[in-house]
Amino acid sequence: MTDEETIVTAIAPGDPLPAWCEPAWSLLAARAANGTLPHALLVCGPGGLGKRALIEMFVRARLCETPKSGHACGSCRTCKLLAAGTHPDRMRVKLEPNPKTGVMRKEIVVDQIRELSARLAMSSQLNGWQVAAIDPADAMNVAAQNALLKTLEEPTEASLIVLVADQPWRLSATIRSRCQRIDIVVPPPNEALTWLETRGVESADAVLAAAGGNPGQAWLLAKRGGMQRRQEVARDLLALVAGRADARAIGRTWAGDEPQQRLEQAARLLGGALRARAHGERARFDPGWNDETVAERVAAANRLRMLLNGPLRGDLALFDWLNGLPAVSR
Repeated sequence: MTDEETIVTAIAPGDPLPAWCEPAWSLLAARAANGTLPHALLVCGPGGLGKRALIEMFVRARLCETPKSGHACGSCRTCKLLAAGTHPDRMRVKLEPNPKTGVMRKEIVVDQIRELSARLAMSSQLNGWQVAAIDPADAMNVAAQNALLKTLEEPTEASLIVLVADQPWRLSATIRSRCQRIDIVVPPPNEALTWLETRGVESADAVLAAAGGNPGQAWLLAKRGGMQRRQEVARDLLALVAGRADARAIGRTWAGDEPQQRLEQAARLLGGALRARAHGERARFDPGWNDETVAERVAAANRLRMLLNGPLRGDLALFDWLNGLPAVSR
């Protein structure tokens, strides 16, 4: 999930919002216009659908001195400060390196939230709104979430905290209840295909299916070699099932090249086999296990994807999952 800016996104800030984000934009713009904007927003949905581009556009409009039709003008003093990344009332909380080791943290820690709360307790430096974004909010550890709750319960005037989460269920129920929730959902296939085709994605149908219908993830698959990895995953799994491959060697290979993407594709391939069986068909990829075993391996792959965000040794964890795949006589 990481790149040079912490979050990989198919829809970058500044890109036109895709059609499926327009309802959320209209809701936020209307709330801002009629003065009913809450002090905290939780913007959530699967990764790749444009949550961050939506929030960036909204934050810039909220801080702009002379917005036009609800959008930032792009030329006032605050817009120029935002473009330069120096606006004093725009705050970001994100994954950062551990100052003691220099290694990028896997979670947002309590000190970051305390620093944010202290800044929000101060007056706006430009006599306007203070806007803070916590992204990814679902990476906050328990202590950080508890610290944030105190700030959410006692909001300051003219402040807005935006939580951005791909996995909102990792946030406490109390935090979720303190925020107005904005869900960005996977669009209908025809809308997704149109968006992909306008971006020059070839074989858009196949790529969209490989991404589970998520157009943003499909675009990332197409641009980052994901379809080739999907084919490699299918080949590796079938070779293991047939007893022609070594789980330890495959685990090392996967650990060194997008392990979470490979696990995601393994889960999607297995899930596709289950869906085909439910319709009385057989998918091109089918390991031959019974339905219960396939479902269990899908669940185990998805659990491991999340665990790889922690301190696990990737090659050993992947070996354990791969080694648990039952062989099938052909």
